[in-house]
Amino acid sequence: MIPQETVNRILDVAQIEDVVGDFVTLKRAGATYKACCPFHNEKTPSFVVSPSKGIFKCFGCGKSGTAVGFVMEHESLSYVEALKYLAKKYHIEVVEKEETAEDIANRQRNESLMLVSEYAGKFFVDNMQTPDGQVIAYQYFKSRGLEDETIRKYGLGWAPVDRSAFVQKARAAGYKEEYLLDTGLCKKFDDGRVVDTFYDRVIFPIHSVQGRVIAFGGRTLKSDKTIPKYVNSKETEIYVKSKSLYGIYFAKNEISRQDKCILVEGYLDVLSMHQLGITNVVASSGTSLTVEQIRLIKKFTDNITIIYDGDSAGIKAALRGTDLVLKEGMKVKVILLPDGQDPDDFAKKHTLEEVKEYIERNEKDFIGFKTDVLLDEAGNDPMKRATLINDVADTIALIPDAVMRSVYVQASSSRFDIDDRILLERVSKTRSEMLIAGQKEQERARMREEARAGADVPPPPVEDYNMPDPQEFMPYDVPVVQTAPVQAGPVVLNEPYLAPCEKDLLRFVLEDGCSELKFDMDSRYYIEGDQVNVAEFIDGILADDDAEFANQSYRKVYNAYFELYDEGLSQLQIQTRLMNSTDEEIAAVAKELLIEKYQITVKNYEQSLTAASTILVQYVPKTLLVYQCKKVELLMKQLTKELAGETDPERQVELLAKISDYTRARARLHNELGRV
Repeated sequence: MIPQETVNRILDVAQIEDVVGDFVTLKRAGATYKACCPFHNEKTPSFVVSPSKGIFKCFGCGKSGTAVGFVMEHESLSYVEALKYLAKKYHIEVVEKEETAEDIANRQRNESLMLVSEYAGKFFVDNMQTPDGQVIAYQYFKSRGLEDETIRKYGLGWAPVDRSAFVQKARAAGYKEEYLLDTGLCKKFDDGRVVDTFYDRVIFPIHSVQGRVIAFGGRTLKSDKTIPKYVNSKETEIYVKSKSLYGIYFAKNEISRQDKCILVEGYLDVLSMHQLGITNVVASSGTSLTVEQIRLIKKFTDNITIIYDGDSAGIKAALRGTDLVLKEGMKVKVILLPDGQDPDDFAKKHTLEEVKEYIERNEKDFIGFKTDVLLDEAGNDPMKRATLINDVADTIALIPDAVMRSVYVQASSSRFDIDDRILLERVSKTRSEMLIAGQKEQERARMREEARAGADVPPPPVEDYNMPDPQEFMPYDVPVVQTAPVQAGPVVLNEPYLAPCEKDLLRFVLEDGCSELKFDMDSRYYIEGDQVNVAEFIDGILADDDAEFANQSYRKVYNAYFELYDEGLSQLQIQTRLMNSTDEEIAAVAKELLIEKYQITVKNYEQSLTAASTILVQYVPKTLLVYQCKKVELLMKQLTKELAGETDPERQVELLAKISDYTRARARLHNELGRV
C-alpha cells in the first residue's frame, strides 16, 4: 500500500498539462490547452486541458479526468500503477507500507498547526471590531486607500495591545499551547510566561494556494525606530517563506486566464492593484525572489512581468529576479515605475485604464531592460561596455530553450553592434561551465546520499495545488419520473425520481462547498453575525429534516466529502481526493460532477465569474426546496398506489388523510419556491 502522505504528494505535484504533454502536443488557448484527442480519431481539436482545474476533457468522445486518470486510460494502468508512474516522473520515492503511528501523528500535527493559524486569522479579524481595532487598524487601512470589501476579502486584522489577548482566547477555545508555540503565534519566556508574538500591529494574513491561512505579517503603526516595522511568522511545517507568495490564492485564476503573472514586492502593492481591478498580481512578501516561488507561478503561466520601485534597490531586485525566471524556462518582462513610486502609490494615483496602458507601454524584455540600465552605468568606457556585453551573454546562457537563446543572441548583437558569433561563443562557454557545475553538484549529492546510506531521505515538499475557477450553475430542471433503479458502470441510483435534485445538491457541495453564502438582510435565511458556507448550509437543512440522500452513490460521495471536510482539508484537496478515490463509485460520481460537460463561451465565463455568489444564494435554497417538494411528491405517489390496491375502508380513509396532508405540504413548498 502506498502511504496516503505519498499519494497526496504525487497528486499535488502532478501538473495536468505536464503529464498530458508527455503524450499529446498541446497548444495554449487562453487559460486552457487544446489538442486532438488521443483516445479517438479526430481532425478538429476537441480535447481540452485546464491547468487551473487540474483536469482534461474531450468534447468529442466524452473522456475526462485528472492526471492520474489520464495515465490510467492512456497507458492501461491500474490506479496504483498510475500513481507509481507519476511518482517516477516527478522523482518521488514510493515506499509501500502501512501508515505508522508516527505517520498519523505527523499528519494530525500539520492539520493542528493549520487549524491554529486559521483560528488566529479569525481572531485578528474579529478584533477589527473592537474600539482600538476601529480607531487604529481600520483607520490605518482606510488611510491607505483600502475599501471595506478589500479589508474583508483579504482577512486584514488587528492584533490588540494586550500581549496575552490571543493566548488566553486560544486556550479558552481548547487549542494546545504546543501548537500556539510551534506556529510562532506565541512565545514562551524562561520564567514560563507565554505571550503573543503579534500585538499592537495591523495584520496581513498569508494564504496557501488553496486559500487556507498559513502565516501572518504584522506591521507596527508607531514611528519608534527601535521597533521593527514588520514582524513575520516563523517558518513551520505548513509555511515555508521561500515557497509562498502573498496573494496567490486570490490571483491564481486570473493569472491562468490572462497567461501572465505580475510580480510586486509588498502586501499593499498587491492589495491596491487587486482593488483597482488588476488581480493577476502576487508579491514575494519582502524576500528576494526564489526558485520555489517562480515554480509556483509556473503552475499557472510561463509569463512573468516584474514591477518594482524605480529606485536603485528596485532595479537591483529586478535584475536578480530576471536571471532566476529565465533559468526556469519562463519569459520575463520588467517595468520600472517613476522614481519614488511603488505599485501601491501608482495604483492609487491612476485609473484602471491608465495603469493598464502604462504596463502595456512600458514592459521591456530582459535584454532591453538590462541593456538600458547597464549602458547608463557604462557610459563611453569600453571596459565597462565589454563587461556589460558579457553580462548580457551570461544571462542569455541561462535560457534552457536553444531557439530562444539564438533569437536573443541576434537581438543583442544588433543592439551592441557586435558580431553574433562572439556572443554565441560567450553563451556556449557559460553554458558549458553551468553544465559542469551541475554535474559536480549531482556527484556531491550522490556522495552525500551514500554517506547517509540506510537513512530515510524524504523527497522535497511540493507547492500547493491549484483550485478550480467558479462555474456557472443552471436552474433546476424538472426530471422525467422513473420507477426502476438505474446502474451505469459503478454508479447506482436507487431512487431515480430524486436523483436530479440530489445530483444538483451534491454538485453544489463538491464545487463550492467552502464558498460563503451571503444572504440579503430581508432573506428568511439571513441571521445577523452568522456566516455559513454552502456545504454547512445544505447539511444543516438536511439534518433538520433528519434526511439523507436516497441514492446510494450520491449518499456515499456526500458522506465522503464531509469526512474529509471534518479533517480540515481545503475544497481543492477534497475534490482531488474524491476524483482520485480508490472507490470506483466515489471517483466516478466526483468526476462526473466536477468536470464540465459543456464548453462555455468567454462571455458566459465572465458572467459566471461576476455572478457566482448571487447564483449560489439563489439556487442553493431553491434546489433544497425542490428536493423537499419532490420527496413529498414521491410519498404521495407511493400512497396513491397503495390506495388503489387497498380494500379496507378504514385504511383507505387513513391513506386519504395522509395524501391530503402531503398535498397541503406540497402547496406550502410551492408557495415558498415562488418567494425564493
